[in-house]
Amino acid sequence: MKALLQRVSEARVEVEGDAIGAVGRGLVILFCAEPGDREADAEAMARKIAKLRIFADEAGKMNRSLIDVGGAALAVSQFTLAADLSRGNRPGFSGAAPPELGEALYRHFCAQLAEQGVTVETGRFGAEMAVHLVNDGPVTIWIDSPSKSG
Repeated sequence: MKALLQRVSEARVEVEGDAIGAVGRGLVILFCAEPGDREADAEAMARKIAKLRIFADEAGKMNRSLIDVGGAALAVSQFTLAADLSRGNRPGFSGAAPPELGEALYRHFCAQLAEQGVTVETGRFGAEMAVHLVNDGPVTIWIDSPSKSG
């Protein structure tokens, strides 16, 4: 399981020109499930992200979490995070979970993040989406599930 986090001052996701999810201060989370990932991985990742201290405190140091600042998350399924570029110039995506598993883990991750007290907006699994965001910082962080990061 992989996630790419971008700290934002605002973000929205559109499908066919219609905004289906939007947040103010918080995170855009691009989420990718991989074969072998489990619900426990999604739960651990949600806990980690909710408590990750990447927002500034009064002294300007990254010392506050998404929960601490009352931020929201825009979670977008993103199977292309599993791209394999080892063979030529066209990426392969066999490292992404099959759609049924990917969608189930994406939904479970979003539910677990909400259980942590985070307001969660979502994209639409499997849809062509346009993600608009204002990256704050910029701060962009890559996370692998605990079972993959050792």
